[in-house]
Amino acid sequence: MQNPDADTEWNDVLRSKGIIPQKEAEITEEDIVQILEQTVQEKQHGKAMEDMSLKELDKIEDDLDDEDERMFEQYRRQRIAEMQAFQLKAKYGDVGEISKADYVREVNEAGEGVWVILHIYKQGIPICSLINQYLTTLARKFPATKFLKSISSVCIPNYPDKNLPTIFVYFEGDLKKQWIGPLAFGGMNLKQNDLEWMLAQTGAIQSDVEEPVKPVIKDVMNIAIRQSNINDDSEDDDD
Repeated sequence: MQNPDADTEWNDVLRSKGIIPQKEAEITEEDIVQILEQTVQEKQHGKAMEDMSLKELDKIEDDLDDEDERMFEQYRRQRIAEMQAFQLKAKYGDVGEISKADYVREVNEAGEGVWVILHIYKQGIPICSLINQYLTTLARKFPATKFLKSISSVCIPNYPDKNLPTIFVYFEGDLKKQWIGPLAFGGMNLKQNDLEWMLAQTGAIQSDVEEPVKPVIKDVMNIAIRQSNINDDSEDDDD
């Protein structure tokens, strides 16, 4: 007699006719993890496992059934490995101040896989202060990226003030992107999300910020010309 659980065309026909019962779906390891996550969330009032600290994971381990312990322990080891990997990458977290003498070591020799964002600025320039403020927040948000700043006269002698602020983005010592001058940043209208989005486009940070909506710029000259043409046509009609 043919095995009713076998995957054959004949069995598929029999199942479709209701002669033999439908084959039970195989439970994969991913299904087990999802069941485990659901169990944990129920015990933690909806909090997902990936949002829990190791201390919280340890706390709920005793409440799990024996059949869930193996998968829980495997997940816990995975979480520890992920945290350790993140800690190895997250070795920055602030904006370092450098001089010309530090440039080669901090930028060109930053290391394999390291992104560097360097802000050239000058004290007393409002947009430079604004960007420094934003970069301080972004450095904490993206600690795997090295954020640096340097006063223009200290880093690049005779660097024109009209080029400030300037941001250079490097990867493994190679220049990947640069923004020079206030217009490149949109002036004082620059928002932190705008700057975050700009940096994310280079690959220096991983961000889910959406592209900022660009303001609509009215073409005053064309509007004036069209209005003038309308007025001229009106005067011709009066004649």
